[in-house]
Amino acid sequence: MDLNQYQQKARTTARYPEVGNNPIYPTLGLSGEAGEVADKVKKVIRDKDGLFDKQTKEAIKLELGDVLWYVSQLSSELGFTLEDVGRSNLEKLASRASRGRLSGEGDLR
Repeated sequence: MDLNQYQQKARTTARYPEVGNNPIYPTLGLSGEAGEVADKVKKVIRDKDGLFDKQTKEAIKLELGDVLWYVSQLSSELGFTLEDVGRSNLEKLASRASRGRLSGEGDLR
């Protein structure tokens, strides 16, 4: 499955107020799910000496799926395909790499 196919299928499961005209809901969901990923990784550091066992990896994979779902919904709300988002990101990174600017801070480096 490619990213746009995922986005189309994921959209059929969107159940939130004003789907199609509500970028706020998926933005908040994205933030929450990213926090859940971070929390699981934090607990690996705290409780498992930084070792990711199979069960933890699977739990993180499920949370990453939720992150992807919300990225997909926010992209749809803003009129972007996931392919557009991915392509734009790779172009940005390639530009930074060609200019030796992968490190550092700021969007416009």
